[in-house]
Amino acid sequence: MTSPRIERALLSVSDKTGLVEFAQGLAAAGVELLSTGGTRRHLEEAGLSVRDVAEYTGFPEMMEGRLKTLHPKVHGGILARHDRPDDLVAMAEHDIAAIPLVVVNLYPFEATVARADVTLDEAVENIDIGGPTMVRAAAKNYRFTTIASDPSQYPAILEQVAESGATTLELRRELMEAAFAHTARYDRAIADYFARQSAGEAAGPFPASLSVSLDRQAVLRYGENPHQQAALYRLPATAGANLLSAELLGGKELSYNNLLDLNSALAIARDLPDAGAVVIKHTNPCGAAAADSLAAATEAAFAGDPVSAFGSVLGFNQTLDAATAECLAEPGKFVEAIVAPSFSDEALEILRTRPKWRNNVRLLAVCHHDGDPHEADQQEGERLAGAAGAVEFRHIDGGLLAQESDNQPDRDNEWKVVTDVHPSDAQVAELRFAWTIVRHVKSNAIVLAKDRALRGAGAGQMSRVDSVEIAIRKAGEHATGSVLASDAFFPFADSIEVAHAAGVVAVIQPGGSKRDDEVIAACNEKQLPMIFTGRRHFKH
Repeated sequence: MTSPRIERALLSVSDKTGLVEFAQGLAAAGVELLSTGGTRRHLEEAGLSVRDVAEYTGFPEMMEGRLKTLHPKVHGGILARHDRPDDLVAMAEHDIAAIPLVVVNLYPFEATVARADVTLDEAVENIDIGGPTMVRAAAKNYRFTTIASDPSQYPAILEQVAESGATTLELRRELMEAAFAHTARYDRAIADYFARQSAGEAAGPFPASLSVSLDRQAVLRYGENPHQQAALYRLPATAGANLLSAELLGGKELSYNNLLDLNSALAIARDLPDAGAVVIKHTNPCGAAAADSLAAATEAAFAGDPVSAFGSVLGFNQTLDAATAECLAEPGKFVEAIVAPSFSDEALEILRTRPKWRNNVRLLAVCHHDGDPHEADQQEGERLAGAAGAVEFRHIDGGLLAQESDNQPDRDNEWKVVTDVHPSDAQVAELRFAWTIVRHVKSNAIVLAKDRALRGAGAGQMSRVDSVEIAIRKAGEHATGSVLASDAFFPFADSIEVAHAAGVVAVIQPGGSKRDDEVIAACNEKQLPMIFTGRRHFKH
């Protein structure tokens, strides 16, 4: 079934992405444009002829835009069933024109309430009334009316209108399903916002009931293993640099495991000081470093555990430049994927043309620079930041766990030296680097660092002393003179004995054990300075 010929379209949108080009295409196909307020002005400024909805209905826009499209001449034109003679008679009697194309997206409620400084009045004024009503009306009448609720739908609609003057039933049904999902998600966001307002501080960001609306972004080749199917879904209104909004600049499609490893790489890269590089294997860092240049940081990161680095995923906190690309392309290095704020043209040329890299290694840019690249580089650290206060979810049988992300900076002005011997300024700098890394290692987590580089990591062991011994073995000769970071307290002094024997020169840990006094005494006996941070960083 084809719809009536699209001779008229009503356009009223908040997100104006691609709107002018879409409207120009419709006008070229002979479609009359009806519009309201800001959308009408936007189109007229682009040189398009637009009929004001108020002029069509004979009823003015009022109440600061609260009332403009809620009118029988609008909704009659949208809801009319063109195979029903009585509907057509009613349209003729009341001078209702057919509106077979509705282009509406809604006030940015989710983006508005995501702001830390949003007021209740601002939230209320961003609750769209006329928009959802038009979307639902058009979707209900999909047999005759085409509804565009997202700019990504414009090309498919325009192609069919330009070719035949109408759209197919198949496309209209697809758009109908998307429209109802759009309004359902919108209403859910409003309900969740007010539920959070009523829940009070004790509940924090967790409403009494939770409904998460996700858009599928990709079907993956398989999951953790080839026999498992998998897909990638996008959360709405996600802020900060992330993999969902990243641009794939080269290489094969991303796998389920790639995405998990890249997410870990991005999280650590955000926290690294200066020029930083991290090498990820199975979501844990096997190498990480900060240096004066990205190439130097890369060399140091690979040196941390060159055996484990084979087939790894890399993360960077600055634009990946030519010198770093040359370092990566050296013989013997094999990498699965890279995430960075951006890649220089020279670096892309190197990575795309080397035989072992071409069409294989995935290159993801999570920040898209506009304007002066030098100015963009200065802002890169800020742009790489994640969303503060984000909530993360994990599945368990029968439900979900939700918690605030552990991505807030530590207050190092609250750290306490608890030993008789104080660390030197140089040791404090090394301890700060080690503490930055250890929060991203699976618990029980131990990190040895030296010269602002990860030298050894013990991850995911049932015993903390086992993690210490693994980190020392990984560090090898670099254990001598290194500092040690532990993501949680030491339950016994045995780890201190093992670390000191390996040549560790300073320790940082949260503290809080019943045997803290024994651990401090062991450090004092060995003249080993130790800092308590007061904050644990378990990563299960």
